[in-house]
Amino acid sequence: MNTWIEGIWNTFKVFILFMGCTLLFYYGILWVSAEYESYHRYDEPKGRAVKVIQMEQLSEQPSWFDRLLFFYHFGE
Repeated sequence: MNTWIEGIWNTFKVFILFMGCTLLFYYGILWVSAEYESYHRYDEPKGRAVKVIQMEQLSEQPSWFDRLLFFYHFGE
């Protein structure tokens, strides 16, 4: 009879540990998600920012076949 009680007690302890870790992970994910929701990554940069990319102006538009090959090659 004593081994049954010990088995149930050990099972209860493992269950409590599992639930505690699950809740800790869940609320940790919620906290990280809330942190990144408030992060505005598309805002204008502050300070002495430099534009990194400059779009190249083509003299002629690519043909539909060139665009199709570009799509198949790069997946864009």
